[in-house]
Amino acid sequence: MDIEEVRTYCLSLKATNESFPFGEDTLVFKVFTKIYCLESLESKSINLKAAPEDVTRLIEEYSGIFPGFHMNKTHWVTIHLEEIFDDNLLKQLITNSYHLIVYKMTKKDKLKLNSF
Repeated sequence: MDIEEVRTYCLSLKATNESFPFGEDTLVFKVFTKIYCLESLESKSINLKAAPEDVTRLIEEYSGIFPGFHMNKTHWVTIHLEEIFDDNLLKQLITNSYHLIVYKMTKKDKLKLNSF
């Protein structure tokens, strides 16, 4: 997947919005107000939330996945898009990041999400 394909996939997830809160190089995807994906347009990489046990496994298993750059390294990974060629893997990791955020939402926000 390239940068634009990641953007398209993120925007396909329910209640996702995009913005540039950290400058014009970093596109941020949120479900309501909670970040689940940061996309660096300059370095062609993304940061995704992951379960702590998955962070370690992903870093060990894939040469293009690293501890989250400028993020909590226990809960985030950085993925260099030019080094990961499995689109299904990337989609699954994006979806997992999204669901980790949704899981921790308030009951009110979950009900609101279901109305989309």
